[in-house]
Amino acid sequence: MPTAAAKSTTSREKIAQIQRALSDMEYLSSGTLLKRMKVCGNPRCHCASDPAARHGPYFQWSYLKAGKLRHRTLTPEQAEIMRSAIANHRKAKKLLRAWEAQTLHLLELKTPK
Repeated sequence: MPTAAAKSTTSREKIAQIQRALSDMEYLSSGTLLKRMKVCGNPRCHCASDPAARHGPYFQWSYLKAGKLRHRTLTPEQAEIMRSAIANHRKAKKLLRAWEAQTLHLLELKTPK
């Protein structure tokens, strides 16, 4: 059975790995990215009769700001950055939960029983 010192070292190593993973992230953002194809409204346009001929794609980022849902249209290049940023945000939240668990583990090791 591992000693308290060995368990502590393992937890500290896991925290260091989490810190490295977080520092490697360049972009970070919450929200949702949607890819939309739209109908223009012109009854003579090919998009009115053929769903496969809709206009787009248009990228829309939805996010909360000051408690209100906001929407912003993005270029394809911005959409790629935002896709990465949203994935990083989800990963960062998961890593922070793991860091919190390791911190609690270290705290329990230092508390006399």
